[in-house]
Amino acid sequence: MGLLAEAGYDVLGVDPHAPEGTRFRRSEFQALHGEFDAVVAARVLHHVRPLGEGLDKLASLGSLLLVDEFAWDLIDEAAQDWYEGQHRLLRASGAEPYGPGDLDEWRVRHPGLHPHDVVLAALRERYDERALEWVPYYHRWLGGPSSEALEETLVDAGAFPAIGWRWAGTRA
Repeated sequence: MGLLAEAGYDVLGVDPHAPEGTRFRRSEFQALHGEFDAVVAARVLHHVRPLGEGLDKLASLGSLLLVDEFAWDLIDEAAQDWYEGQHRLLRASGAEPYGPGDLDEWRVRHPGLHPHDVVLAALRERYDERALEWVPYYHRWLGGPSSEALEETLVDAGAFPAIGWRWAGTRA
């Protein structure tokens, strides 16, 4: 958000746990009113219930929707083993990764999340898709100095799939 503001855009971050500040509003996005040039939904749509109503609300707020998400449902055994091993190594080195150390435990604590294909289908019902890009994601949880490059290499080699996805669409 800071980069957009520095580039001269008028930005508003909306989250029930948003920090204090003039660019933030502590609220659910469903409580917003008005029209924005673009709406960015970052790692939230897999939680939104009911999904259809939430996407209808986003469509009412702006004609361009940019989504930054992850397909938690595509985490396979190889990826989970690699991620959890990286997490342990980082912790052993004194780092505190942002993400969970145990993905099975994380799944138990996050029941009822929408799988990526459900979110994509609901987006495509309301928007004309302009772009879909699959990208590495685990490095965001790990935060290690070489996590992103290593993950990208492993994804490119086919060791496990990229679970991050970025999507853009315009209101249909």
